[in-house]
Amino acid sequence: MPEGPEIDTDKLHEAIREQAEREGSRWLRIIALTTALLAALAAIAALRAGATVNEALVLKTEAARLQAEASNQWAYYQAKGIKAAVQEASRAAWLAVGKTPPGAHEETTKRYAAEQAEIQKEAQAKERERDVKSADADHLMHRHHLFATSVAFFQVAIALGAVAALTRTRLVWFASLVLGLAGAAFFAMA
Repeated sequence: MPEGPEIDTDKLHEAIREQAEREGSRWLRIIALTTALLAALAAIAALRAGATVNEALVLKTEAARLQAEASNQWAYYQAKGIKAAVQEASRAAWLAVGKTPPGAHEETTKRYAAEQAEIQKEAQAKERERDVKSADADHLMHRHHLFATSVAFFQVAIALGAVAALTRTRLVWFASLVLGLAGAAFFAMA
């Protein structure tokens, strides 16, 4: 009877170790692949976040310009009102001394009133356009926040993927995948 086992255990241990290394490297490749995919999605989400915030800033700038133009129109409206009031005061002075005011006074007052109505329409149109631009910018800022949240989830998922690869812990890798899916959900909502 031989003293050692008849099966060459050294070769068996070697075969088991090689199989375990192959399994481990295959799993590491899967982690690397999912982490690379998450990194690509994070890059796209970051680009979209930057693009939406830039577009929102442009729209807010346009809204501010339109507000300035509307304010100018309202100042012009008030100036016409003051001119009309001066014309009316002049007319009242003529009437107070018992004289008939020149016909130009009444025509000028009517012209100022008509001009005021036109200026008012223009100012209100500028304000409506301002409101539309501002609302569009607010919507883009909401989308920006969704993209930014998506990027944050992707970054944490990538970090957990690296931890999973270093520690070879599947639970950490699953957590990475869950956070990556959450990031993808925010990206899809944006």
